[in-house]
Amino acid sequence: MKENLLFLIPLLPLAGAAVNMVLGTRLPRRLAVAISVSSVAAATLLTMLLWPLCGGEGTRATLYAWLESGSFRAPVEILFDPLSAPMALMVTSVSTLIHIYASGYMKEERDYARFFALLNLFVFAMLVIVLADSLLLLFLGWEGVGFCSYALIGFWYREEKNADAGRKAFLVTRVGDVFLGIAVLWSFALLGTVSISALNAGAADLPCATVTLLSLLLLGGACGKSAQLPLMTWLPDAMAGPTPVSALIHAATMVTAGVYLLCRLFPLVSLSPGAMATIATVGALTALYAATCALAQREIKRVLAYSTMSQVGYMFLAVGAGTVSGAMFHLFTHAFFKALLFMAAGCVIHLAGGENDIYRMGGMRRKSPLLFWSFLAGGLCLAGFPLTGGFFSKDGILLATLTAAPPLYRGLWAVGALTALLTAFYTFRLLYLVFAGEPRQRHHGHYLPPVMGITLLPLAALGLGGGLLNLPALYGGNEALTRLLGPLAGRPVHASHELEWTLAGLAAAILVAGWAIAHWRYARFRGDREAAPNRFLRQGWGADWLVEKTVLVPFRALATFSWKGADQTVIDGLLESAAAGCQGAGERLRRLTTGRLSVYLQSLAWGLVAVLGWMLIALVK
Repeated sequence: MKENLLFLIPLLPLAGAAVNMVLGTRLPRRLAVAISVSSVAAATLLTMLLWPLCGGEGTRATLYAWLESGSFRAPVEILFDPLSAPMALMVTSVSTLIHIYASGYMKEERDYARFFALLNLFVFAMLVIVLADSLLLLFLGWEGVGFCSYALIGFWYREEKNADAGRKAFLVTRVGDVFLGIAVLWSFALLGTVSISALNAGAADLPCATVTLLSLLLLGGACGKSAQLPLMTWLPDAMAGPTPVSALIHAATMVTAGVYLLCRLFPLVSLSPGAMATIATVGALTALYAATCALAQREIKRVLAYSTMSQVGYMFLAVGAGTVSGAMFHLFTHAFFKALLFMAAGCVIHLAGGENDIYRMGGMRRKSPLLFWSFLAGGLCLAGFPLTGGFFSKDGILLATLTAAPPLYRGLWAVGALTALLTAFYTFRLLYLVFAGEPRQRHHGHYLPPVMGITLLPLAALGLGGGLLNLPALYGGNEALTRLLGPLAGRPVHASHELEWTLAGLAAAILVAGWAIAHWRYARFRGDREAAPNRFLRQGWGADWLVEKTVLVPFRALATFSWKGADQTVIDGLLESAAAGCQGAGERLRRLTTGRLSVYLQSLAWGLVAVLGWMLIALVK
């Protein structure tokens, strides 16, 4: 019975959401918020207490048969194993800190019950994805995070741009969901089961072409949720939501769902070299694309949004290079320092009186030294400063890419190294523009609740010390995460110490180069500077314009033709013509009703003559 307690991990946040949905507006504000926070905190504590159950091949628990027909059976079944357990712990722990932060950030929000209910529901849906051992249950969680992201990104829906951003996120991610839905149905048609474990076990018996197509469909689904090329346009606009939402979506939950999906189904995906190369290529190109876009962004959260897209690209690159442990390692360290950066950005915006434009900031270090040091810690992790968590996880991915057998991966390693240089540059650019120098505009800052600052400290510690999760043997570690994952860790990375030291030295040199360029360019920044390349990069290489011209304009033209050309002109025209004909015939018949008896008798006589004539003709024949 102990394994059934595992269901409480996702059900506790769901219970918190249900209470706030039904009673939130009737409860005192503090009690409603406390219920929301404590439900996620309790899920964190429970995950820790049940940690021994993840040993070996893990623990599988079945609640009941969700769908059952003939030989088909789809149970509500979860798997708590070395892959899902640390992911669940990360999701619940980081989400707890974000909930605590949100209690201060949304202190003046009137619609607090809806906000915290959706936040809890989001965590529940993500935990369903993480723990599910059924493709149908996973798909339920997958759609759940899609709905919650729509509702949370557009939370302040009374402003049209916020509502548009929520709709955009919902619609773009739906494209990826179609691919995942096809993969789920096809895998059931092939193997007669929706069990993830059974699919991984039976994948070796499938034809290579089938495995490749299934893997590419899974990649399409992952690209939608994780904002990878070409389904990446929704992520920068998702910044319209409250900052706690940005931290939750970009750090611990939604954008990492695609990475986790590929890691969960890695035994299937790894059977296709073509699919692996495609995953790695998509990740590397997305990482480079997003890093170039981050170079020119002026809104502080949009810089971090493109940064998230880029770092998730590294995770895809790791999966494509065959190292699940490398992808998960970077997923964990990124969750810590990116949640820190988003939450610190929210504090910066508070202190700047709601200002988002980093060109109009400056001098924030003097307003809050604690905020500066916290943001610096997150920035160093993002830039890959030696011995931080981000340094070890990113360096591990580049090492795995360089040592992969196909020659393609040498080129992808070069793309990853270039992206690391751009990452260091835009990170220090952000630090200089926000915290260095003198304020470039006067701001009437808002009150910063202490709870918002306190939550930054544990994330800063986790980000800086996150490398201990999978510290390489080169630095005296035992690669704890790789050992925990065991057979699930993917391809072991074999490299000489000389190569490892060389890559570490190169990573340090890249960091210094990025800092030097940023220092030269922005240490004495005086104000707005604009150029055509900046506008091009700020607009995401014109991706929205391209989608508008290639997808939306033809779709609108087809919709207009179907509406005005087919529906109004043809269908409505035929119906209206038939109606007009019937009406005209009725008008002509109406004229016969004169009310005179002589006319009616004459009509009856003529009718009788017509009937008799028809009968005579019939007899003659």
